[in-house]
Amino acid sequence: MKRRELLLNRLEEIGNSLEGKDGALLLLGLGSVGSELGRLDEYSDLDFFVIVEPGRKARFLNNLDWLEDVYPLAYSFMNTVDGHKIMFRDGIYGEYAVFEARELDNIPYRGGRIVWKHPRKEEVEVPLANDRLIPDSRQEELAYAINEALTNLYVGLCRFARGEKLSALRFVQGSAIGSILSVLHLIEKENDHFPDPFGNERRLEQRFPRFATLLGGMLLGYEHVPESALAILNFLESVYPVNERLSEEIRKLATPEECRDNKIKNNMY
Repeated sequence: MKRRELLLNRLEEIGNSLEGKDGALLLLGLGSVGSELGRLDEYSDLDFFVIVEPGRKARFLNNLDWLEDVYPLAYSFMNTVDGHKIMFRDGIYGEYAVFEARELDNIPYRGGRIVWKHPRKEEVEVPLANDRLIPDSRQEELAYAINEALTNLYVGLCRFARGEKLSALRFVQGSAIGSILSVLHLIEKENDHFPDPFGNERRLEQRFPRFATLLGGMLLGYEHVPESALAILNFLESVYPVNERLSEEIRKLATPEECRDNKIKNNMY
């Protein structure tokens, strides 16, 4: 059986198991096993919510028989007060949370699909999304994001020069790139391919293929923060009128002194 079918079958089996447990009301698939089945593939996992009767939440968090009855678990880790990360012995990985229906008003989520609903509890209704609480990870103005990225480059390169390479990497190849991603839809036409409101980096290669070809030069790793910073600066200068003085200081920090000396000597002739 292909992984895609295995995942969907496993989720259906979890629903069947829940039907035999007192207190379970509904199983909501999310993401690629929710309403975005079109992107379900061999590398997907199970993301789901279990909705339970008031006062029954602890039962489904503390006793995982409703999962073990479907297939033995090899691993479980309670990563939040509401749920676990799990892996079944056959390698299927999943993340889930258990809620009472009223709690969903305070939980940001999107892309829900009802997989199972208690046949004798028809009155149970839950929304398939709660967009109201999803933080806006995109910006609609270039100026802030570009200038934030520029200052990330400058501070990161200062850290690198001081020997704080890990901090430098996070500023340059993390924060600066993150700022660009928040406005990339204003720079390059976006292909419609399952954008994720929780992470601009998700499926970027399909959504922004032109920018994706440049990323290799921007993400050169721990020992090559200066080279990464220069590649990012070149991109920023190509899409926005960057402050010349700040750009000059970034280039000075990112360029080895001997290279700058050779450039000065060459300019004398």
